[in-house]
Amino acid sequence: MTAAAPLLSLAWTDHVTGRRGHLVVDRLVRGVASGGLRMREGCTAEEVAGLARGMTMKEALHYDPTARYVPLGGAKGGIDCDPRSPEAYGVLVRYLRAMRPYVERFWTTGEDLGLTQETVDRAVAEAGLDSSVQAVFPLLEDEAAARARLADAFAVRVDGIGLDALVGGLGVAESVLVALDRAGRPYSGTRVSVQGFGTMGAAAARFLARAGLTVVAVADVRGTMVNPDGLDVEALIAARDAHATVDRSALRPADREEPGDAWLAVDAEVLVPAAVSYAIDAARQERIGARWIAEAANMPVLPEAEAALAARGVTVLPDVVVNSCTNAWWWWTLFGDVEADAEQAFARVRSAMRTLTGAVLDRAEADGVLPRAAAHALVAERLPVIADRYGWY
Repeated sequence: MTAAAPLLSLAWTDHVTGRRGHLVVDRLVRGVASGGLRMREGCTAEEVAGLARGMTMKEALHYDPTARYVPLGGAKGGIDCDPRSPEAYGVLVRYLRAMRPYVERFWTTGEDLGLTQETVDRAVAEAGLDSSVQAVFPLLEDEAAARARLADAFAVRVDGIGLDALVGGLGVAESVLVALDRAGRPYSGTRVSVQGFGTMGAAAARFLARAGLTVVAVADVRGTMVNPDGLDVEALIAARDAHATVDRSALRPADREEPGDAWLAVDAEVLVPAAVSYAIDAARQERIGARWIAEAANMPVLPEAEAALAARGVTVLPDVVVNSCTNAWWWWTLFGDVEADAEQAFARVRSAMRTLTGAVLDRAEADGVLPRAAAHALVAERLPVIADRYGWY
């Protein structure tokens, strides 16, 4: 996919705190773009632009001409602020007030790094908006039914966790399982290290553990929790606070704590970076002994690191595939491809990720390229079809 300039880039400064924010619309399809809103200390315009381009790719990769789900363009919002700061919520509300015309007309958004959907929804209401995805409502055949279906879906809980917080991690887990299946690697005895234990990381760990893999390391902002025989994933999930930090009282005697970057080098076949972007650079990749890296976070592996990893036989499953199902599930539900039902949602995620991950790995093998390049090639083939059918700019 060519690196054309984004359609729209906006910079914002909070008049109260001086905090900076960004909105990048990479492309519009039918006049609408999709992409979450993140909040983290140090968030940059360049980062947001890369994330917006990734959203364009995710939308294109999930395009199915037989589905009700209409592909959208890609966008992303970002705020340079620590979400744990006492001033964070006020900054979020003022950002959304400033971006209100864009949310109303063409930017559909939701939770991302540092923000929960509950927080986004509360701030959206306080900013005077109807919904974080209201820009897509004119594309729906029956808006009232679609909104009710999405609301019902967000109310579904599975083993104590909301369905919306599970579908993305299930997609991550399924992409890993596809890679293992193709390599003939049994699930039992395959070890996993997860960086970040928020929505995506925790759900991925849960589904991988339930598939029979052993989660041997989990990292959060306080450090890395390790047990070579396997951590109690469910206990750690239950012990998280609102910012995905695990209460260490949940650890068992055999569990141990190590420094924050220990997740990179633990003995594990699968590495799941599920926290910040740019987590693995050329120097840090040298510490990795894993055979597969599944990018649950957005842009966690830098290009020079990915090239070095590939030279060592490490496969990086790219973010535009691996973490794409949270976004897709929203639209499958809103447009009516799935109902507010966990079994339907899980079946759709598993089927979609089996097909998409398999297609990317097939293309990579056939063309002799990295999986990321294969995903880009698939996007390049699908975008003209989308443009011809729906119009894009």
